[in-house]
Amino acid sequence: MSKEKFVFVEQTGEGSEAVRPSLTYWQDAWRRLKKNKLSMLGILTIILILLFGFVGPRFTAYSYSDQVNDYKNLPPRLELFQFGDKYFHVSKDYNMFLVDENGTLIERLKLDPLKRDMINKIYVYELGDEEVKLDFSYNLLPTKMGYDYDMTLEYNGEIQQYPAVTKWNKLFPFGTDGLGRDLLTRVMYGAQISLLVAFIATIANLLIGVVYGSISGFEGGKVDNIMMRIVDIINSIPLVLYVILLMVWFRGGGLWNIIFALSSVYWVSMARLVRGQMLSLKEQEFVLAARVMGVSKGKIIFRHLIPNAIGPIIVSMAMMIPSAVFTESFLSFIGLGVSAPMASWGTLANNALAGLTTYPYQLFFPAMAIAVTMLAFNFIGDGLRDALDPRLRKG
Repeated sequence: MSKEKFVFVEQTGEGSEAVRPSLTYWQDAWRRLKKNKLSMLGILTIILILLFGFVGPRFTAYSYSDQVNDYKNLPPRLELFQFGDKYFHVSKDYNMFLVDENGTLIERLKLDPLKRDMINKIYVYELGDEEVKLDFSYNLLPTKMGYDYDMTLEYNGEIQQYPAVTKWNKLFPFGTDGLGRDLLTRVMYGAQISLLVAFIATIANLLIGVVYGSISGFEGGKVDNIMMRIVDIINSIPLVLYVILLMVWFRGGGLWNIIFALSSVYWVSMARLVRGQMLSLKEQEFVLAARVMGVSKGKIIFRHLIPNAIGPIIVSMAMMIPSAVFTESFLSFIGLGVSAPMASWGTLANNALAGLTTYPYQLFFPAMAIAVTMLAFNFIGDGLRDALDPRLRKG
């Protein structure tokens, strides 16, 4: 190549050479993690979920067990019939509510049993000295005889067939369940239960799996064979089935029973991972040098081998958290979770099944919470894998 194709940079004095600042392993990992937009989005989402679950209940007017029977099965959005300056909402079970123009519930109207016509499906509600008449016989006709509406509302001689406006439920933003409990508050408390179980079980699994796998991989030989055969026996039973059997043996659910059941079995994947790391690291020169210097096996494992395998360990731990969240939700869904009236996301999903077609919002919010949490942790895990694995560095 000719010299004309090269352009030489003129030196401007001291410091003209571009020197990259020295970074530690963790500083470099954080620098690369920040470049992953999905991982940062996942971290932000988890922070918001933690604030939602642990700080949010302080700002709600209800607890997870408070029942307001007058306001049961109310949706997040209220369809309002407008008569002048008065707004009425009719729930799916034909309860009548007086609502203000902003969507705040004022009161539930009392049904007059003497004026109720069960044959013609006409209900009369009391509003002070006035009456509000609800006729939903149209909804019961096989063909509705050409009517395209389900019911009519009559107040002060005026009849309306369709809701005039739709407003967000200001008193219960997520709606209420069949017992009149605030779903927003229960989803918040469900976040506490689900995340607490996931984090404690993951930390316990981390400690057991790392120690067990380190000893197995470092010792090798017969010790390794015996310890790994134990892992194989535990792994031969599906993990979820094993947890279910433990929960049945405990004769019921409960927060600490779930934590113990998850901690007793979920460490096997971590043990296999750490064992593989130990088998490769123990052949390195720095381990040989430590042995020659008389360093004990325990110090070699905990001061040299485990710190050098911390990257894959952290990635695996980040991936175990969404799995623990899902398993806890599944156990609660099948009735082996926390006891009523406490609520986890799985319990809320189970409670919503009975009225799924009529009140789908009762399943939507806990299911969305589970999905968003698992997705956020998976984003974080993928980002940590790219940031902590030297083989995947892209600069």
